[in-house]
Amino acid sequence: MKTSTLLVAATFAFASHFSVAQASQPFTTELLNIQHNWANTNYKLQEESQLKAYENLIKETENLKAAYPDSAESWIWYGIVQSSYAGAKGGLGALTHAKNAKAAFEKALTIDEQALSGSAYTSLGILYHKVPGWPIAFGSDKKAQSLLETALKMNPEGIDPNYFYGEFMYDEKEYAKAKVFLEKALNAPARSERPLADEGRKEEINALLVKVNKKLSKR
Repeated sequence: MKTSTLLVAATFAFASHFSVAQASQPFTTELLNIQHNWANTNYKLQEESQLKAYENLIKETENLKAAYPDSAESWIWYGIVQSSYAGAKGGLGALTHAKNAKAAFEKALTIDEQALSGSAYTSLGILYHKVPGWPIAFGSDKKAQSLLETALKMNPEGIDPNYFYGEFMYDEKEYAKAKVFLEKALNAPARSERPLADEGRKEEINALLVKVNKKLSKR
């Protein structure tokens, strides 16, 4: 698996747009706690401590979707944690978690495709881009591009859809296009409730921009 960025697959700090039916204070508090724990796990921990933290987060998100089965947000974050764990774990053994994530994002889309500003589309697009194709798994760059472009239409100013589409363009060797989306991601509105996620994402954006500029300078 392409684990270098599947680790942040669907790592989303998504905008705080919740389904009206599920925007109760207990649900919002639980979800924000999971988001904060995810950001700390993804950006501050490494190796065994990171894997263990992801395993705990899987349990937390399983409990959340069990308590709120009709919430697209709970399915999205279950998928995010599963895909992040797959990236951290790596190898063919991670495919089960990637498939769990795929099923969760697809479930979320059947409930509310607008949830978290369309983040299920971004997350699913990343999975299609990062996992191997047939016969090993379900990877497809064509499908990935379609999903990522849908996500951008739904959240054109968001840091995550712009970053991941910029990364996709980089992987496709479309460096000039990649730069446009990465710079837009870098200037996206701050998410006041997700400072660590924003900080970590901007570090990733800047690191990829360095690579993009090196590629462009050779032309």
